[in-house]
Amino acid sequence: MRIVIKFAGALLDRPLEALARQVAALARQGHEVLVVHGGGKIFTATLARLGIESRFNGGLRVTDRATRDAALMVFGGLLNKQLAAAISAAGQPAVGISASDAACFTAKPLTEPAGLGFVGELTGANAKFFQSLWKAKLVPVAACLGLGPGQEIYNINADQMAAAAAEYLGGEKLIYLTDVAGVLDGDAVVETVDCRDIEPLVAAGTVSGGMVLKLEACRRALNAGVREVRIVGGEIPGSILDAASGGSAGTRVIATRGRQREARAARRLTRLDPARVF
Repeated sequence: MRIVIKFAGALLDRPLEALARQVAALARQGHEVLVVHGGGKIFTATLARLGIESRFNGGLRVTDRATRDAALMVFGGLLNKQLAAAISAAGQPAVGISASDAACFTAKPLTEPAGLGFVGELTGANAKFFQSLWKAKLVPVAACLGLGPGQEIYNINADQMAAAAAEYLGGEKLIYLTDVAGVLDGDAVVETVDCRDIEPLVAAGTVSGGMVLKLEACRRALNAGVREVRIVGGEIPGSILDAASGGSAGTRVIATRGRQREARAARRLTRLDPARVF
């Protein structure tokens, strides 16, 4: 099974051993695993040390050239290599990659909202490259970056990137690993969220902030034919393995009836579309 796991940045400044062991275990079971990570809190702290102001628009970080260069250092360097090292130390060789490595992820500038600078959205994935890594029993660990026009690197929201990567690479499961137990209604975990209920949950104030972007990314993945999407807490023991095996951890996000079946049929016809997968 092909599984995409998105690590929340908030988890990357904590001990990684337990999470890395679960990722390694999935790979040893024969699954093709791709890890996508962000690093927002650590990145914000690094920008502050560099004297660079953090600004946001519509929940997305405004990324001028100096901010982009810092993102490449933090996401593509420090955090990427630390996470790959943790998975390798858990007994499963992992390799840290970012956009320009074999042009593994391509992007285009995100134009809405305006004025975001070097913020992009994923437009394609180098499927042959990833297949070669999986064939070699390696776990690719990808920073939330894309290679855009003029060989510029673009910062990509990690939730959206994970959904797009699952779409373009034919992922069957997408697991969002967060610093909370799932979608919360007060202190209670919401077991299931139907995509048609996302707007009502936002309007009621049940979900807000980063969880809104995460649920929108979940909807994209499901509408693109990904079979199962879960939002689970990274601090809950065994949560990754539970979500991968169809357990009850966290929140399961489901597509509106009929939409996913249509998406899977379309996916079979377009999986080798050279405009998106190469």
